[in-house]
Amino acid sequence: MKLTKPKNSARDFEKVLRKSLRKTYTLRLYVTGMTQKSTRAISNIKKICEEHLKGRYDLQVIDIYQQPALAKGEQIIAAPTLIKKLPLPLRRFIGDMSNKEKILLGLDLRPRK
Repeated sequence: MKLTKPKNSARDFEKVLRKSLRKTYTLRLYVTGMTQKSTRAISNIKKICEEHLKGRYDLQVIDIYQQPALAKGEQIIAAPTLIKKLPLPLRRFIGDMSNKEKILLGLDLRPRK
């Protein structure tokens, strides 16, 4: 009888557990059609997410012209608006998302000074 090493070692389990404990970000970006400002906001937030949250985010882009009920439910008064739903606390950002440092700080990806 030949003994084989188990495929799932404790080290593999710990690695999977650490991965699952990492924060997953749930983000919603509300825009108004495909205006220049909306397009810039989409591009900026996607770039920030890919650089700092790769594989750990869910970004929904919602056009408030096409889905006004969603915007009303979230009490969106200006667009573009980014809402960080998870992890808590909930945060809102308004504008074209070009102030990268402010976004990173608001997403708790940079230490506060």
